[in-house]
Amino acid sequence: MDIEQLQAEHIQHFVKQASTFNGSTSSLVNVIVQATSHPSLFAFTEILSVPNLLKLQGTEDSKYLDLLQMFAHGTWSQYNSNASKLPQLMPEQVLKLKQLTMLTLAEANKVLPYDVLMHELDVVNVRELEDFLINECMYVGIVRGKLDQQRRFFEVQFAAGRDLRPGQLGNMIHTLSDWLGTSDGLLITIQEKIKWADSMSELDKKHKKENVEMLEEAKNALSLKADIDFRGHGRFAEPGGIMDFGEDRRSKRRRHPMG
Repeated sequence: MDIEQLQAEHIQHFVKQASTFNGSTSSLVNVIVQATSHPSLFAFTEILSVPNLLKLQGTEDSKYLDLLQMFAHGTWSQYNSNASKLPQLMPEQVLKLKQLTMLTLAEANKVLPYDVLMHELDVVNVRELEDFLINECMYVGIVRGKLDQQRRFFEVQFAAGRDLRPGQLGNMIHTLSDWLGTSDGLLITIQEKIKWADSMSELDKKHKKENVEMLEEAKNALSLKADIDFRGHGRFAEPGGIMDFGEDRRSKRRRHPMG
C-alpha cells in the first residue's frame, strides 16, 4: 500500500471521529491530538473542514483548533513564535511538525544548505540533522534526496505535498495559466518551425530536381555537339579527298619538258 492510500485511510478515520460529536469538546480535542501525533498522517485540511470542529471556537479549547491549523499550514519556527497561545506539544507532535517544516522547505527550494535546515528545524549539529533527514524523512518516504556532506547541503529529488495554504490555490491556478499560455506560444512556434522546415525541404527538392534537369540538358547538348563534330570530321577525312600537292607539281613538270 503506497503512502497516498495510507494518507487517505488515516484522513477518513479522523474525519469520521470528528464527525461523531457527543456534546463534549474534549472528544474533539482528543481527535486533534491523535491526528497531529499520528506518525503517518501529513494532511489535515479535510479534518479541519469537519463542521463539528467549529464548536471549539469561543471555548477554552479553541487553541486546539489553532494548533490543527498550524499543523496544516505552519512550521516549527512559526509554532515557537506563537507557543504561548498554543498547547504544549508532545514529542510525537514536535517530530511531526518538524517533518512538515521539512516539506515546506523542500517545496520552496531544491537545494537546502545545512545551516538553513539546522536553524529552521532547531537542530544543534550536523549529525543530528543527517539522522533526522535519513530516519525521519527519507526512510518514512516523505522526502527523497542526496546528502552532500562536503558542501553541506541537501539536494531534494522529491517531497510530498502539504495542505494548500489560504490563497495558494489561486496562485497555483495563475501560475498554471501562465505556463499554459507559454506552452501554447511555444507550440505555435514549433509548428511554424516545422512548416518552415517542410517548405525549405520542398524548395531543396525542387532545386535539386532543377539541377538534375540542367545537368541532363548539358549532357545531351554536349553529346549532340560531339556527334555533329564527329560526323563533320568524317566527311573531310575520306581517302580520296586528300590532294597531294607535291605530286601535282611533279606531273606538271613532266608535261612541259625542256626543249
